[in-house]
Amino acid sequence: MRASQFHLSTTRETPNDAEIVSHQLMLRAGLIRRLGSGLYTWMPLGLKVLRKIENIIREEMDRAGALEMLMPAVQPAELWEESGRWGKFGPELLRLTDRHNREYCVGPTHEEVITDIARRDLKSYKQLPLNFYQIQTKFRDEIRPRFGVMRSREFIMKDAYSFGIDAASLQESFDAMHIAYCAIFDRMGLDYRAVEADSGSIGGAQSREFHVLADSGEDAVVYATEGDYAANMEKAEAVCNDPRGEASLPMQTIDTPNVHTIDELAASLKVDATQCLKTLLVKGSDEKVPVVALLLRGDHQLNEVKAEHLPEVASPLTMADAELIRSTVQCDAGSIGPVGLNIPVIADANAACMSDFICGANTNAQHLTGVNWTRDLPEPIVRDIRNVIEGDANPKGNGILKIVRGIEVGHIFQLGDTYSKALDATVLDENGKPATLMMGCYGIGVTRVAAAAIEQNNDSAGIIWPLSIAPFEAVVCPVNMVKSDAVKEAAEKLYTELKDAGVDVLFDDRPLRPGAMFSDMELIGIPHRFVVSDKLLANNEIEYRGRSDSEASIIARDEVLAKII
Repeated sequence: MRASQFHLSTTRETPNDAEIVSHQLMLRAGLIRRLGSGLYTWMPLGLKVLRKIENIIREEMDRAGALEMLMPAVQPAELWEESGRWGKFGPELLRLTDRHNREYCVGPTHEEVITDIARRDLKSYKQLPLNFYQIQTKFRDEIRPRFGVMRSREFIMKDAYSFGIDAASLQESFDAMHIAYCAIFDRMGLDYRAVEADSGSIGGAQSREFHVLADSGEDAVVYATEGDYAANMEKAEAVCNDPRGEASLPMQTIDTPNVHTIDELAASLKVDATQCLKTLLVKGSDEKVPVVALLLRGDHQLNEVKAEHLPEVASPLTMADAELIRSTVQCDAGSIGPVGLNIPVIADANAACMSDFICGANTNAQHLTGVNWTRDLPEPIVRDIRNVIEGDANPKGNGILKIVRGIEVGHIFQLGDTYSKALDATVLDENGKPATLMMGCYGIGVTRVAAAAIEQNNDSAGIIWPLSIAPFEAVVCPVNMVKSDAVKEAAEKLYTELKDAGVDVLFDDRPLRPGAMFSDMELIGIPHRFVVSDKLLANNEIEYRGRSDSEASIIARDEVLAKII
């Protein structure tokens, strides 16, 4: 491709509304243009990146035995009502009505549609297993779109759906997709982690997220220093390997005026927050038990996703308000403690390991010191309800947990019969009896991958694309070509040679000074740059610079292909 025939639209100015690096560089490099809130046009340069990402995904999905299809973006409400999600999905679901007053939505995902296809087309276990996928535009009406295409309202996604006869078949499909996803992100040259995750609104049992590691990532990714354990913060398992100490102090009541928080309590008593117990009251799932107490060590934070999954706790998780707290324990929130509570008490493992601890006395402006389990109050129900912190023990072996930031680019789910049961999608098993299909769901955010790659690969000059997804693999930059026929002839010859070798190459034939030309190519992030000049031609040489190289080097003309192929 000749630059003079390609729409390159770069700018030196950083847009004021672009908050993160990928958003800034995608606008500056001319990959995208904003149309409206959370809506972006992909310009020719950006579309080349998307197509390369899509091609890698297609090749690996096809290699894994998945079949490509394309489903409608607009979906009838009736399907979502069958699954129960029409009323549950919330305002992110863009709903619309046609001229006949029939309700539809613009699909944020396609579980209902694919399940409807399966119940119509699949009749026998002999047709299984099957895995269908598509690469298609989705829409989620984000309340606050931000970070460019990282969290936009309209985006491109690869979503796949597997169907099997039983749990073993589902596991096989799930494992195959995990292998395919690793191959996809390996080929894209990304530093990523596959982590255990919560299934969220999609539903189902087991799920795993794929995160590109980047300081700007919205998600906390937890991994063990030894072994292969990894999970997102919502799912990371918190354990306590320290034995509980013996009781050595008597329980005493002390006055604590103007103390409302753990930090204030620790400061007032000149103790560490690890010696204090935090008691939170939440609404219970049973009308007979309207309130449940959740206990944490003072320096730990409640994991709301874990808490919401407790059978004793209402979903969605709802903290008790001041009125409910006072009617339950006759004090304000800052003075709650577990001693003498007549409601279910659920403690994190670390809280259950504490001895001689400090907690609220259930009387305003008073706390208890020297409190011990068994002696002063019954043993609690022990559940994992907290966020892990760096340095926690690895729940699956040796080593400790570390926390890094990640950008979620893929997610695979074991849906089981969540949707197939609701939509009555069955086949006849080997005994001729109806069997509910077991489903898996597997997504990759195509547009998000492009942004995540930039977040992970950039410098002060611009983007540093991994070779496999770069808009162009190489660029030929002639110096003063308009004044030198020799440079023009040599550059044209090099351009043709690279094209004939199968290299996706850009020939920058624009009448620009070398500095401006080089700056554009660094901003765009083309991996390989070859410079042709009269001085170099005199010695049959070419200047070469890899995008991440600190300096350019001079190579022989016949070494060019070896640098890139």
